[in-house]
Amino acid sequence: MQVLEAHKPFEIQEIKLTDWKQRPVKNNFFELVLIQDGEGTQCINYNDYHYTKNSIFLLPPLKCHSFTIEKPTRFVFLKFTDTFFKNANRINIDRNEWFKEASYILSNYNQLPGDIIKNEIDRSHLTSLVTMILQESRNYVDNSINLVTSLMTSVLELLIRNIKKSSYYEVPNHSNDDRITKMLTYINENIDKTELLKVENLANVFMMSSTYVSEFFKKQVNMSLREYIIKAKLKLVEIRLLNSDFTLTQIADELGFTDVSHLSKTFKRYAGTSIREFKNNGEYMMLKRGSCSPAIRL
Repeated sequence: MQVLEAHKPFEIQEIKLTDWKQRPVKNNFFELVLIQDGEGTQCINYNDYHYTKNSIFLLPPLKCHSFTIEKPTRFVFLKFTDTFFKNANRINIDRNEWFKEASYILSNYNQLPGDIIKNEIDRSHLTSLVTMILQESRNYVDNSINLVTSLMTSVLELLIRNIKKSSYYEVPNHSNDDRITKMLTYINENIDKTELLKVENLANVFMMSSTYVSEFFKKQVNMSLREYIIKAKLKLVEIRLLNSDFTLTQIADELGFTDVSHLSKTFKRYAGTSIREFKNNGEYMMLKRGSCSPAIRL
């Protein structure tokens, strides 16, 4: 086993396994997994997906995943850590934009099984980027972090592009109407822009009547538009609470809550716990899918 770190803004691990064992790693954000070679099955929430060389996965920040190894497998785990986002001001990047993009990935990727990359050109790009990060980590010098940061930013951009191209949103009715996927994408891309989420604007963007937008959304998602937007915002609240040093006032202002009191009451209502209790516990509530529980095998 080889574990490589660069002052913890990121962590990268290269390891060859014949049997999967739970790793003692707390993963509050997410990990990108590249299969360098080997064969087997990935399991998330009791759903299985066959993997081969160059398969690329995201591991969720919940202990509800595993790999069944059929042929010895070389994994590369690239972990996006909370330390990076908390200390990103020390690096010459737009910290807020970087964090926003990574949060988009985490809040919209629903821990579904399968290869996250759908485009073979993007797969080639991503494989090359991870290889470069691994090589730079092996030969770490003082200015390596600047290069690695640039490479990781490119990784994020590729992940976001593929998530937007794929239907990662859970639509209970399995609708064939692609307007709902486009609407969900639009809502999540603009979740911090309250004006754009108003029914009147959604009606204009998706060429529906204002009275039909809410009816259409609830029919497709089995949830009211208002409730969906609140829950989408609270997912981002959780991510910020666990992975950044943003204050409650900053979080409330950014996501369109009236004030900290409004944020706290809304969080308690939907997450079932206070913000203080949530932070002390350090476990996601809103990001958990229904089938993800401690009983799932590791």
